[in-house]
Amino acid sequence: MDFNLIIWGSKEYEEMVELRHQVLRKPLGLHYTEEYLSDEKKDILIGVFENGKLAGCCILRKVSGEVVQLKQMAVAPELQRTGIGSLVISFAEETAKNIGHGKIFMHARKEACGFYQKQGYHVRGEEFEEVGIPHLMMTKELN
Repeated sequence: MDFNLIIWGSKEYEEMVELRHQVLRKPLGLHYTEEYLSDEKKDILIGVFENGKLAGCCILRKVSGEVVQLKQMAVAPELQRTGIGSLVISFAEETAKNIGHGKIFMHARKEACGFYQKQGYHVRGEEFEEVGIPHLMMTKELN
């Protein structure tokens, strides 16, 4: 497997948007807007490729000097439950540490909280709704 930082607007980025759409948005009847995607120009876009095909991805968004947000975590449906998600998280955490971030947080879908807890994340606060479904804030210290 190859881990790569993806360049916004590239062919790989378009694959990333499509994977995220299929896994995260389409099941909810949602679509990405041009404005939403344009905001990703400043983010760190991460992809894992298997045999040249995007297998999983996520986004890191700098929030402050110390804090980064993990967003839009997705793994190809046929590869879910194979360990690729854990590898994507590990690579994202190492990337965040390498650029000086000591804390990572996310708005995790409630149904995925168990997965993130196995990766060392902790629930913070109360359940809330985002994109029409329950989410929880989860955090992890990276130091």
